[in-house]
Amino acid sequence: MSVSARKLEFACPLCGSGEVFYSCTPGCCFNHVCGNCGATFEPETHPIGGVLKGVIPPDPLPEASDPTAACARCDSTAVYMTGTNTIVCASCGTILGIEMTEVHGG
Repeated sequence: MSVSARKLEFACPLCGSGEVFYSCTPGCCFNHVCGNCGATFEPETHPIGGVLKGVIPPDPLPEASDPTAACARCDSTAVYMTGTNTIVCASCGTILGIEMTEVHGG
């Protein structure tokens, strides 16, 4: 069974705004900036149990400034959301939880 995915979305941990942008490049860090309050933070994933096979990445794929995170299991940045808001890695199928780290006010 195939599962269609959509771009990863998450809110600013300080103000709750969805106006969040990725401000670096994979391989460096995962620093994100809130366009509303200027806070910076880094999303970090962790496996929560289970694997979802047949994940179809979003079309179009996320742009460079769209929110992103690395899979805790395989380090892929092909981390997306399903229609039920489940976070999953399209590369290895790991179902993930996500938390915000390195949170700093703007």
